[in-house]
Amino acid sequence: MRWWATTVTELTGEAREVALAEVQAVHALSNEAKYGDLVAQVDGGEVDDVELLEAVLELGLQSGRIRALYGPGGEQAAVATVRCLPRGRERGDSARDVTSALQALTGKTLEGVSVAAVGPAAFAITIDAGGVTASVRLDRSGARLTSVGL
Repeated sequence: MRWWATTVTELTGEAREVALAEVQAVHALSNEAKYGDLVAQVDGGEVDDVELLEAVLELGLQSGRIRALYGPGGEQAAVATVRCLPRGRERGDSARDVTSALQALTGKTLEGVSVAAVGPAAFAITIDAGGVTASVRLDRSGARLTSVGL
């Protein structure tokens, strides 16, 4: 995939096949014009409405539908596509930022780890190491370092 502005180009191979089938399924259920337009875009290999494509693929991945229908290869193709889309890139960036911040704990003695459910599909992980406490929130938006204390 190559990116210019918000347009996906060269959506090919298994990624295109899975995306097309998922968008066609959603269009068949809803019959909304926006999904018909998206079917045409994906079929042509160039998508302008990347946010709508992202929503369709995320739903298929979260529900397990994509893996059930297209197997692990189809799931990986969809995941790779989502990672290139705006929210997917943001989640990847947030994960890299948290990883970078947590590098301060490298080599320190682990004193404790806890996980708490803080909402639907949202968790807080607290890590105590070497006298430093770091809290990370994981949710649909990504990973965020929420606090660091001594």
